[in-house]
Amino acid sequence: MTDTESTRSKPSLRVLEAIVDAEGVSLTSLEPPLNDVVDPAALDRSFEPTSTGDWIQGRHVSFRCRKYDMTIASNGTIELS
Repeated sequence: MTDTESTRSKPSLRVLEAIVDAEGVSLTSLEPPLNDVVDPAALDRSFEPTSTGDWIQGRHVSFRCRKYDMTIASNGTIELS
C-alpha cells in the first residue's frame, strides 16, 4: 500500500494494518478484535472531512489496543508506543 492509499484509507483499517505490521500476524488472529476496544465506525467518522470538504487539522484520537498506546492524527499518521 502506498503512503497516499494509506492516508486515504479509513483510520480503523490503518490501525489494523499498523498492528499487523508491528506484530507480523494475520488480521484473523488479532485478539481482542478492534471493535472490543474502540468503535471503528466512530473512529472513521472522527476523521471525515467537514461539510465543505476540508480536513480538520490537528485532530487526534488516542486509545490502548493490545499492548500499544495508539494515536491516530488527522495528517494520517499512526503512532504505536
